[in-house]
Amino acid sequence: MAEVEMSVSPYWELTFDADGDTDERRRDRLLAEVGPRKVRDLIVFAHGWNNDRSMATGLYSRFFSTIPALAPATARIGYVGVVWPSMRFTDEPIPDFERSLTATAALPEAAVGPGLDKATRHALLQTFPGRATVVEQIARLLDQQPDDEAALEEFGGLVRLLVEVPPEAPQTEFAADLVRTDGESDGDPEMFAGSTAAVCEQFALALAGPESPGAVAEFALPNPWKGAQELLRQATYYAMKRRAGTVGDRGLGPVLGRLAEAAPGVRVHLAGHSFGARLVSFALRGLPKGVRTVKSVTLLQGAFSHYAFADTLPHDARAGGALKGRQNRIDGPLVCCYSQYDGALGTFYPLASRMAGDSQGVLAVKALGPKWGALGHDGVQAVPGTVKLTLAEALRPAKLPVSGCVNVDAAAVVRNGGAPAGAHSDICHSELAQVVLAAGRIH
Repeated sequence: MAEVEMSVSPYWELTFDADGDTDERRRDRLLAEVGPRKVRDLIVFAHGWNNDRSMATGLYSRFFSTIPALAPATARIGYVGVVWPSMRFTDEPIPDFERSLTATAALPEAAVGPGLDKATRHALLQTFPGRATVVEQIARLLDQQPDDEAALEEFGGLVRLLVEVPPEAPQTEFAADLVRTDGESDGDPEMFAGSTAAVCEQFALALAGPESPGAVAEFALPNPWKGAQELLRQATYYAMKRRAGTVGDRGLGPVLGRLAEAAPGVRVHLAGHSFGARLVSFALRGLPKGVRTVKSVTLLQGAFSHYAFADTLPHDARAGGALKGRQNRIDGPLVCCYSQYDGALGTFYPLASRMAGDSQGVLAVKALGPKWGALGHDGVQAVPGTVKLTLAEALRPAKLPVSGCVNVDAAAVVRNGGAPAGAHSDICHSELAQVVLAAGRIH
């Protein structure tokens, strides 16, 4: 596949595997060149669920494209795209994104009808190498949809097998957003620990959505197999979330430490979308002690807990966020952009994230939200002093705080997208690029 032409220069790429190990050649090129290129501000962007490198770089090219015209003429900006192994289901539209890609890097054909389309099967095989037999068994059950609960339980077991990692693997340390004071996490979510049939019914209800006005009420539950594919989707998200934390802590954080040694005068600005927001946030945890070159972090529709930075949780004083206090590693603000139109985070994230023993389901999703909500749906929670702004307010001169946590309601622009993700990927807007510039005080 042909390379996507980048809209900005100088541009570098950092590539990581699922355990956070980096492509040393690309890393060393950045370290060697960023100083001589006289870069003062380096914007580092991490994608979310783009499973193809050309899609990831296409996203970066489109998002970065407006920055040169928005930035002051005196700015000396460099750009970095982080590429890490994640995936996107082909039925998840990215608003207007096709127009930003070259003809040779077009989006895969979307799924039609039940079961898994060819592109999604391929993505699963690429994302979970060595699990070809499991993928084929999952696809067979989704195609056949047997009318018995045992088949659903078999499906659930296969999904768990697909996304599991060995106990000794580095990724096992980075699945949790919340930890207890004794260091223990909450364990696996209900979708892995409980009845697969019950979980699939909950997802099927969520997919059905509210009844339209004047619709005739039906008293039959939706087909649970409609929720089974959503279970597969959410399970892969869980794996991507785990990987994002691993890559941030073990990969990007240490690279930023080496960058601070190689080019101490370069001001770094981290930005991330979806699980990429989790990746750049966990990079703060992996940042070597004493490094103060990260001047801002901007989270776009962050797909992890809104309590991740909290010292303690409102509903459990014995627990706190896995990143509590890490915002203090930034020599500047942590800016969290969120939108009520993000269906992926507003409905499915709390359903997928709830822990075993929580009896609330889709009919109580609003009650689930405060406990299991995501940053990209309602912003940073339970961190004292967090400032809340509209997007228009955030873009006013000198309005954005120079430190601390800041929630920016981006619903004015992050609002387009179809089911099931809603506006989750609607991030390529000049206003959001302006937020990155304002957060970093780039001049």
